[in-house]
Amino acid sequence: MSARNVTSDRIRRARAVEAVAKFITGAAALGVVAVVAFILIYILARGAGSISWEFLTEMPRKFMTEGGIWPAIYGTFLLTFWCATFALPVGVMAGIYLAEYAPRGRVTRIVRLSIANMAGVPSIVYGLFGLALFVLTMHLGVSVISGALTLACLTLPVVITSTEEALRQVPQDLRQASLALGATRLRTIVRVVLPAAAPGIVTGSILGLSRAAGETAPILVTAVAFYGPVPTSLMQPTMALPYHLYIMATQAPKPAPDVVWGTALVLVAGVSIVNVVAAAWRSRQRSKIRW
Repeated sequence: MSARNVTSDRIRRARAVEAVAKFITGAAALGVVAVVAFILIYILARGAGSISWEFLTEMPRKFMTEGGIWPAIYGTFLLTFWCATFALPVGVMAGIYLAEYAPRGRVTRIVRLSIANMAGVPSIVYGLFGLALFVLTMHLGVSVISGALTLACLTLPVVITSTEEALRQVPQDLRQASLALGATRLRTIVRVVLPAAAPGIVTGSILGLSRAAGETAPILVTAVAFYGPVPTSLMQPTMALPYHLYIMATQAPKPAPDVVWGTALVLVAGVSIVNVVAAAWRSRQRSKIRW
């Protein structure tokens, strides 16, 4: 067999392997999209009939089988807002330290490994931690503040990791150019590095907060009540959409499918809108970056 024939056979085999790999990866991606689309369409079809102004703005009635879910919507917003207030400053500053100041060594590697492990801890463990520390030890009770602090602990690893990764993607040349012009290291970080890394930091942070907004286990024993008015203080318990959905689906004395699917649709729609807005903003900001 001539060298030309051998080369042709190799090219054909390589093309066949490429075609198979392209088909497998494309089928996997299409399968994921199909599953997500099916879930969203199913929730939309089951829950759309329940959505009304009354459902979104009124108090629940008759063991929550009638009326609205306004206290749960407001409670979810409140928990997420205070979670962001506690988690984002600490997480972003910790990410800045790890990316810009932390020395290379065993201690830093252990810290990064610990943060990565924290991201994989089951959410119920954070709930038990919040119960032991915030509710019982610090005597904050079952309240908005206890739930927000617990969710902040859950969100911190995501914020720290996304901040560090976003900062590391900024070219080193930008830092060196700023330092060469006489800027201090802190000024370089604040005026050059952070603006360039902002899209990645914001997107990662919002994804972490979206996860927190949909969690049930961490707030199960730290923040929520089965039924109650809109809280007027951070020291009061609150209703929340994930817990409300869990109770209505599993433990309500008179299950109301319309309320269950309507609540699920509101929760999914809220999280999806925030994620889409964050993705659009990130895409727009990245289009302005020229490196």
